Amino acid sequence: MIRNPNRCPTHPGELLREDVIPATGKSKSEIARLLGISRQHLHDLLAERKPISPEVAVRLAKLFGTAPLVWIRMQGAYDAWHATRNVDVSAIPTLSAASGNSATT
Repeated sequence: MIRNPNRCPTHPGELLREDVIPATGKSKSEIARLLGISRQHLHDLLAERKPISPEVAVRLAKLFGTAPLVWIRMQGAYDAWHATRNVDVSAIPTLSAASGNSATT
């Protein structure tokens, strides 16, 4: 199944807020404590005001038994989707590799 390219990928904070944290039965304060981050930082992640950094991805992976790349890739997909819509690249040319130019050592 191919994802609709016009639909924004899910921010990892939404997944945490809607599915992951409620499934633990723990409070957000307890989750923040277990992660070693401030409650405010966690709330900013859950409200999608802050991105999941690689450092937080490692913490989330440990706490929830996932891989850090799960969180990093989700954040990357979300960021890239927004960047492709917000960054003006109209003045940047697209280059193609010249044929016959291969790196040799």
